[in-house]
Amino acid sequence: MQRAVAPRWLPGNGKLREWAASVLVEDVEATVRLVGRKEARALNGKFRGRRNATNVLTFGYPESRPLAGDIAICVPVVEREASLQGKAREAHLAHLLVHGMLHLQGFDHRRRIDAELMEGIEREIIGKLGYPDPYKPALRRRRAGVGRKAGTWGRRRNSLRAQRDR
Repeated sequence: MQRAVAPRWLPGNGKLREWAASVLVEDVEATVRLVGRKEARALNGKFRGRRNATNVLTFGYPESRPLAGDIAICVPVVEREASLQGKAREAHLAHLLVHGMLHLQGFDHRRRIDAELMEGIEREIIGKLGYPDPYKPALRRRRAGVGRKAGTWGRRRNSLRAQRDR
């Protein structure tokens, strides 16, 4: 485990290792690195040609035995997504680590059938770890300034009420 960022809410290495081990189908030597937005953006740009920071990146070395690879998880993106999706940060981090470990072992979600299989495995593992279904729609919370301009919802709500009352 490597921590380029370490907010207080992050669980200890023991718990992160427990989450990673819960996914193993075969022996794996993996480095999990918790990174900031800048490092995630640089990795995503270099290896995927994208300019944004993403939540999790997995780099597998499938020819090696035991299987080996690296997983980078962008903590600020985890925090933002968890907030927008109404999820606990720790639960979302657990899900992304499980997701990355599955990718490392060859699972993919490019085709619908593969995505359904992968999501089913993730649901089962996350449930066993004591967290809610990561794909079940959670109550979405919005903060002022996130996703909408501050005050927009209040004006929209009042406009809808006015239309209803006509």
